[in-house]
Amino acid sequence: MQGLGNDFLVFDAPLAADSLDGSKLRALADRRTGVGFDQALMLESPRDASNRVFYRVFNSDGTEAEQCGNGARCIASLLYDRAPQLGRSFAMESSGGIVHARIGEDGLVSVDMGVPDFDPRALPMDAADGGGAAAEAPTYSLRADGADIEIGAVSMGNPHAVLQVSDVKTAPLARFGPSIENHPRFPKRVNVGFMQIVDRGHVKLRVFERGVGETLACGTGAGAAVAVGRRRGLLDADVRVDLPGGAASVSWPGVGERLWLKGPATTVFTGSIDIT
Repeated sequence: MQGLGNDFLVFDAPLAADSLDGSKLRALADRRTGVGFDQALMLESPRDASNRVFYRVFNSDGTEAEQCGNGARCIASLLYDRAPQLGRSFAMESSGGIVHARIGEDGLVSVDMGVPDFDPRALPMDAADGGGAAAEAPTYSLRADGADIEIGAVSMGNPHAVLQVSDVKTAPLARFGPSIENHPRFPKRVNVGFMQIVDRGHVKLRVFERGVGETLACGTGAGAAVAVGRRRGLLDADVRVDLPGGAASVSWPGVGERLWLKGPATTVFTGSIDIT
């Protein structure tokens, strides 16, 4: 499946799910000799029967992630296609928490990504340069690849650093993406967004994803960019986010409120492969 070009291998958990190790995931992710994907999404039975599914997210490097916004939208689309009689609104479980989903009459899929958390401990992030505790702040100074960089930091169920740039086309992803992703102040690494603000209701975004590299779209990254920009007073509550793979819509009333992400989700093909 794909959402705005962010592509996924979506599969029901095999009985021998514990045998799905990093090397097998990396082999499946290979776009020449495997299936190819940004993330793999494994569907399990929900822990609470009132929810539709419990899903796990694996990056193409074999590591497990807490959350994936476009992946959640693709899963919601798949579940609705499998059983439309169960309704257009339902809840899903993940390592990053409960995600509520809505399937629109137009086919667009919206997911509730929860309340953006700006507490550095939620990412986690060492907010004080050189160690020690520090209060959350709208911006932080970071030394990366020999340069001083200003970032915003937020957890969307997974960690994000957001840089404001004048033009996403020339944003230095190749230079700063890997160095910030693996910066020692982010002990679990971090997703890195490069955001250009066009106006109060429109941003352009590129994301260097943790464990993947640059992708055509990142749902939680879109939410993180809007949350950081809105917290700084630069954006309105409803924002169009243009990504290399297409446009998403993000709605966030403000601090302490829940953030919604909306966009298309498409099944590309179905098949089977031996992963045992």
